[in-house]
Amino acid sequence: MSPSPFVYWAQNESHIFLRVDLKHVQKHQLNIAEEEIEFTGYGIGAQGSSEVEYHFLIEFFLPVNREESTYLIKDREITIHIQKKEPDWWPRLLYTQQKLSWLKIDFDRWTSREEEEDDTETEEPGMSTQDLIKNRYPEVYEKLQKEELGFISESRRKIYLFCYNLFMLCGFVYVFLIMNLRYARHGDEFIPETYKSVGNVMKMLHLFMILEVMHPMFGYTKGSIYEAFLQVFGRNFVLFALIEAEPRMQEKPAVFYLFMVYTTIEIVRYPYYMLRVYDLEFGILTWLRYTAWIPLYPAGFVCEGVIILRNIPYFEETEKFSVALPNAWNIAFHFPTVLRIYLLLFFFPMLYTMMNHMYHLRCKKLKIRQHVKNRRKKDDDFEE
Repeated sequence: MSPSPFVYWAQNESHIFLRVDLKHVQKHQLNIAEEEIEFTGYGIGAQGSSEVEYHFLIEFFLPVNREESTYLIKDREITIHIQKKEPDWWPRLLYTQQKLSWLKIDFDRWTSREEEEDDTETEEPGMSTQDLIKNRYPEVYEKLQKEELGFISESRRKIYLFCYNLFMLCGFVYVFLIMNLRYARHGDEFIPETYKSVGNVMKMLHLFMILEVMHPMFGYTKGSIYEAFLQVFGRNFVLFALIEAEPRMQEKPAVFYLFMVYTTIEIVRYPYYMLRVYDLEFGILTWLRYTAWIPLYPAGFVCEGVIILRNIPYFEETEKFSVALPNAWNIAFHFPTVLRIYLLLFFFPMLYTMMNHMYHLRCKKLKIRQHVKNRRKKDDDFEE
């Protein structure tokens, strides 16, 4: 492991000042992100007179403005000016409450307010660090609580989410290519063989999608747990309870069309989220993410409805998942009746809920409502 150079820090209300005690810096990499700063490079520091590779990583107490932050490599040191995202005094530099032997206070740049604090980087007088974070920065307090429970750091979270989305994208691209290539070669003869060809891969991918319900639960993403649960549970129910459990359904054309809809949705969704992990965004991809669902979601619901409807006589014949009296628990459960109730009472409300949710997301992301309001205002001004 590379040693860390001495880093001296100070602050004012709007900036963080870092001074890295390293001479003759060469082959360096210095990355300033919103949550952290990382440096790797060769130079002469505390390890002696010869050039040694040094490295340090600092996770900031609060997010910073990476675009407005700068650094300058001098012959005897590196000076770094980091602009805070929101002007305020920080009780400490580090995200976690710890003492690093190589991180020191730069008393030469310390202003009068911070002179009240000593080298231990303690909290402001009269208020503990925990109370300060809880009262003034509730989001940071929640983040610190998660860190104490063993949650991964911000950099590792991003790496994990990027790799997860990339893995899922590759899986659905594989299914999409297999289905289209074999359909192009064999035509309609391939449709009954769809589930045998890609069913196992689809089941594996949808089991991995259960992680998408856990991501917002553990703070890895900011999405809705309720919406994620509805989508993931619904898909897995169709795959495992309605298709996998009934071999006669696996050869129906509805399965082919359903898989085509699923894969088309995901090969647009996963690259969008993969890039958003690192705050990257492409206009055409964003537009597709929040527009492609308009024909695809109703088509997917129709395919699922057909599968449910066609399965009702099959499950009445086999009595699979049904429980008849008498039995040790003295209860009865008729699975085909549950399917009928869903189709009659919940199918269209569920479709409306998902479409309405996506509609509001589309308006928010593409700012459609604001555009319409501005257009109406211009028209009104023109008429006047």
